[in-house]
Amino acid sequence: MLPTSLALSGAHAIARAFEEYTRQFKAITRRAKTHFENRDWHGTQIDALERLDLRERVVRQAVGDVSAHLDKTLWAQMKSLYSALIAGRDDFELAQTFFNSVTRRVFTTVGVDARIEYAALDFKTLPARVATPIYQTYSGRETRAMVKEILADYQFGVPYQDLERDSALVAAEIEAHLRARGGPPQPEAIEMARPVFYRNKGAYLVGRLRRGPRLAPLVLALLNPAGAVVVDAALMTEAEVSILFSFTRSYFQVDAKRPFELIKFLKSLMPHKRVAELYIAIGHHKHGKTELYRELLHHLTNFGGQFQLARGDKGMVMIVFTLLPFDMVFKVIRDQFVFPKTTTRQEVRDKYQLVFRHDRAGRLVDAQEFEYLRFDRARFAADLLDELTRDAPSMVSVDGDSVIIKHLYLERRLTPLNLYLREADEDEAREAILDYGQSIKDLAATNIFPGDLLLKNFGVTRHGRVVFYDYDELCPLTDGHFRELPRASDYDEDLDAEPRFYVGPQDIFPEEFLPFLGLQGDLRAAFLRAHGDLLDAKFWTQMQARIRAGEVVDIFPYRQSRRLGREAVNGLKTDTLRGI
Repeated sequence: MLPTSLALSGAHAIARAFEEYTRQFKAITRRAKTHFENRDWHGTQIDALERLDLRERVVRQAVGDVSAHLDKTLWAQMKSLYSALIAGRDDFELAQTFFNSVTRRVFTTVGVDARIEYAALDFKTLPARVATPIYQTYSGRETRAMVKEILADYQFGVPYQDLERDSALVAAEIEAHLRARGGPPQPEAIEMARPVFYRNKGAYLVGRLRRGPRLAPLVLALLNPAGAVVVDAALMTEAEVSILFSFTRSYFQVDAKRPFELIKFLKSLMPHKRVAELYIAIGHHKHGKTELYRELLHHLTNFGGQFQLARGDKGMVMIVFTLLPFDMVFKVIRDQFVFPKTTTRQEVRDKYQLVFRHDRAGRLVDAQEFEYLRFDRARFAADLLDELTRDAPSMVSVDGDSVIIKHLYLERRLTPLNLYLREADEDEAREAILDYGQSIKDLAATNIFPGDLLLKNFGVTRHGRVVFYDYDELCPLTDGHFRELPRASDYDEDLDAEPRFYVGPQDIFPEEFLPFLGLQGDLRAAFLRAHGDLLDAKFWTQMQARIRAGEVVDIFPYRQSRRLGREAVNGLKTDTLRGI
């Protein structure tokens, strides 16, 4: 077979694999609507996992199909032919990233080889404009009528509980919001993205309010509490919508025919949200990683700067560094862990994989995994490079003027909670410590126990939310054995230096949490008032029982105060967990 024929067969093999991946991805995504209608929350969770695992399975098959094509000249021809095969696709950017995934599996390229994979500039080609926009426009009527028309256009297999009531509630919220911003309360138009965004127990209608040149987000959060759909909240600020699309939440199930157009629409609602995070939020995490890498290269080219050790306490498992003002952190696993850490490198990677496949509940940071990166040696501060080459020599090496990193995690940079509490004012510190307790409860509700509750292992986002980012001791909540401390039978036994009761490897004593947190004064008192139950084994064993019984606990991505009509109107019971 001639080289061109081999290249063409290889290009077709990868194109077929991408088409199969897309077909299955869409099939899984489209089932979200049925799960929402049937209140099949376990089905939702199963499909979320299946979709996460899908890409790896299809890429592995594609690698097997083209593994004989190991000549880079031949592969360069394959790239050119593949470009012709995907030209004009609505998801061309995803197709390019898929090709890169196969390429890097076959060749394990250090850095980027633009001959055989799509480099940053290749992704600038835009798909052709289409006649039908990604959104539907509603205008020329009073707010309540427009909202009612919007809701009526999104039909489900179950009815709305009360369309008139919810239309009136949403309209009142919209008009109050616009009035507070100044000017008339009536929007000139409402533009709603055509696809519905599904995640966990919620369905979200995502759009924007237009009044002249000014835009404001509008997201309607729908629930199906008892076989009838209700509008639970109307979110109309960039901060609220950004939290909904946060890097600490699981990915949406949204059937977007033209992802590029949908991302542009979402970017108009959240101008400060990076494109990479938006792709990740709608389930295209690999292309989100591609966009993140492009952004990193753009930053290095245009803004420079040095990689430096990150603020905060030095990690016992990870070397953590930053590139100011790029708001991400780079995390490299150390080769050796000092006492009392007993974990292994593979166990740490397994914990990150657990987080990737788990419901993050708005409390676990999404980490993007990168391999075989090459950077200019001059970019590294001397103390950082010394630590990397000394403490992680299997992962980091110096090759002339280059630093090669075989494996790292890239995460959003946060302010460590212990530093935040020192620097924040009294009210901010109190809010943070209350949210810290709530973050532990939210994680427990999704069957996650952080393991190490020290404040330095939690961070504060730009929206003031507390999230967890140190995963080496994280485990399923149901794996723990939560116990009360046995009481001494007499004074002498209490003073005995020898252990007076057996402690198993999975035993956890919540009564011992508080001394390790280092909370003092008003912060300690505020934490105990709101979250004293975390120090009682009963809280943990009850949560374990709920999880083992199959309950899917409500965790809302917005504040309880944003819920329309409250529980009395919607017929929803109040849980111990609150929004965001």
